[in-house]
Amino acid sequence: MEFPDCPPSLKQIQHFLKIAQEHDARDIIVAYWCRLYALQTGLNLSTQKPEETQLLLAVMDWLETVKKEHADNEAITNEVAAQAHMENYALKLFLYADKQDREGNFGKNVVKAFYSSGVLYDVLQTFGELTEEAIHNRKYAKWKAAYIHNCLKNGETPVSGPMQDEENEFADEASGANAAENESPTATTPADEEEAPPADEEPAPPPIDPSPPNTTPPTVDEVLNNPNKLPSPPVDEEKPGGFEAYVPPAQPHPAYTAPTPVEGLQLTPEQMIKAQKYCKYAGSALNYDDVKTAIENMQKALTLLTTGQDS
Repeated sequence: MEFPDCPPSLKQIQHFLKIAQEHDARDIIVAYWCRLYALQTGLNLSTQKPEETQLLLAVMDWLETVKKEHADNEAITNEVAAQAHMENYALKLFLYADKQDREGNFGKNVVKAFYSSGVLYDVLQTFGELTEEAIHNRKYAKWKAAYIHNCLKNGETPVSGPMQDEENEFADEASGANAAENESPTATTPADEEEAPPADEEPAPPPIDPSPPNTTPPTVDEVLNNPNKLPSPPVDEEKPGGFEAYVPPAQPHPAYTAPTPVEGLQLTPEQMIKAQKYCKYAGSALNYDDVKTAIENMQKALTLLTTGQDS
């Protein structure tokens, strides 16, 4: 479907529409929720100019058509399933970009992956408030995308990982992210192979260690389409130049008392979907080496399955 051009007054939703367009053929779920978020945001921004109305009506028609065509897809018709899918997708992008960055594999695809994951965390606000981890990932991803983008633009070599004095607060995130949005094509999915430059044209960063691996880093397509390609959890080790690898802070988890099962309990389909969501959250947390969050979500799933209560 062809959409009208995005007017300047709705520039704020242009990046959501762009990511949706890039995912029309590869992940209709991502495309659907990106356009829905763009529509919701656009309706709030609209001054009811003809060009604004024309675009928003076209997006609305597309959403209605896709929802009918994919009525059997729970990740489109059910917000619980949709949230789980979108969170997992955003986290995969973030982990891919973070791993490539810390290995010194800088380039356009890594910038796109960081920025796109940050935008997808924006889209996740459709389902409610973000978790602390999601807020941190979003802020870090947008800051890192702007930082690498600006380094490459200025002919500088980026440094892997976060700066120690910015580990908790990324002071330049807002201005840097705006620069990346306005000056570069980073607001698209990193899987856009047409825009990705050949590997031999990427800026050559200094080696991270005396014997860097000779293997070619996996593409974003491989990461997103094959769970076995997910990067390993971050390793807490010192990086050259006073930089340190990013890992979530370790936090103690409270004592847990197993719930008493309710005899004859019949769970509703919605409760089953929510239990599956908690299990998916736990799996994603373990991919990120976040044991505390994994335990909390498994406890919620167990409580829901045995008592029917959503803790």
